[in-house]
Amino acid sequence: MKKFMMPLVWGSALALSAPVFAGDVAAVVAPVVDKGDVAWMMTSTMLVLMMVVPGLAMFYGGLVRSKNMLSVFMQVLTVFSLLVILWALYGYSLVFAGGNAYIGSLDKIFLSGVTIDSLADTFSAGYKLPEYIFIAFQATFAGITGALIVGAFAERIKFAAALLFAVLWFTFAYLPIAHMVWAAGGLLFEKGDLDFAGGTVVHINAGVAGLVGAYFIGKRLGFGKEALKPHNMAFTLIGAALLWVGWFGFNAGSALEANASATLAFINTLFASAAAVCGWLVVESVIKGKPSALGGASGAVAGLVGITPAAGLVGPMGAIAIGLVAGVVCVWGVTGLKKLLGADDALDVFGIHGLGGIVGAILTGVFYAPSLGGMGPESFDMAAQVGVQLLGVAITVVWAGVVSIGAFKIVDLLIGLRVSEEDERMGLDVSAHGEKAYND
Repeated sequence: MKKFMMPLVWGSALALSAPVFAGDVAAVVAPVVDKGDVAWMMTSTMLVLMMVVPGLAMFYGGLVRSKNMLSVFMQVLTVFSLLVILWALYGYSLVFAGGNAYIGSLDKIFLSGVTIDSLADTFSAGYKLPEYIFIAFQATFAGITGALIVGAFAERIKFAAALLFAVLWFTFAYLPIAHMVWAAGGLLFEKGDLDFAGGTVVHINAGVAGLVGAYFIGKRLGFGKEALKPHNMAFTLIGAALLWVGWFGFNAGSALEANASATLAFINTLFASAAAVCGWLVVESVIKGKPSALGGASGAVAGLVGITPAAGLVGPMGAIAIGLVAGVVCVWGVTGLKKLLGADDALDVFGIHGLGGIVGAILTGVFYAPSLGGMGPESFDMAAQVGVQLLGVAITVVWAGVVSIGAFKIVDLLIGLRVSEEDERMGLDVSAHGEKAYND
């Protein structure tokens, strides 16, 4: 079965154009590099960067107390920057440079062999992208995934511990999962797993890591005894809006071309998030009697998470359904499920990204059906595809969970995970960075 999905493109992204020798008998058609595609991919990469700082940083920063706002900004900014560098040094190679079912090779370590002339495939036969822009686009995915995790243990982790964990998790969780899902020869890629822009690789992966971290680092001082309220909901709403805008680059950019597939991902990103906002606020109004600004912002993000794996694979009505379900389910994720789990996932990384990613990954297998407006072939077997999606979810949850447990244990043994009680009461802005977000 031909797979109309992102892994088909990303798995062949290292197919560089072959040199032409004078003695060649067969005519060689020069690959076409479309300037519009290049411009769109540069724009998409910048949009994903905008999702991190200021988008994610403001979304998270508004949710914590004022004494910890800068610390969250610093963790988001620094983790992202660190992982982008590691992506260039060895991450790109270990995901996309050949390898086996679980990890790539070191053939492109330090971007060896990549030049201004090397090319990567797009969806359309004969069309190529400069390899540099593909590397840059993928680097932003790796960076933002690591940055998402810090929300789960905000307000109490050591800055150095957050960075060391990010390095270990990136190396042993993000890279193998990205290879398995998106690279030709990868375990889940070969089984036909559908993940257009990162439902498993990004959101489930980060959500599970965040939940493990919340358990290991423990609850914030006063959790469950006093109100630990967001200090600036306006920042959180602005951050959510920036995330929504940037997500068009995240999802539509994953088409790797300025084409019809990109427009489908674009409209689905718009519709799914809007549906999730409505679904979340309706549920919240019924349960609490009032819709909240925090609920609206959280619903927008939940819808974006839910549609990510399906963005270019389902029809607009399917996107609305996925967004609506993600919004409703994630309300439970940050309330009922959070209580059941008993962890202080401070900014609901698992409740929104983990659970929303699971919902989106499974429903991708449903709404990919052509009978429901999806892009699947006429011979599409929904039950079989949902089974593959469930396998992808299970492997990601287990792999990310085991690696995260090991990584947090190593960090705790080497430098310790949590700041002192005195530093936590003072606030991490001052104790870790010697600064204040707001001067009296």
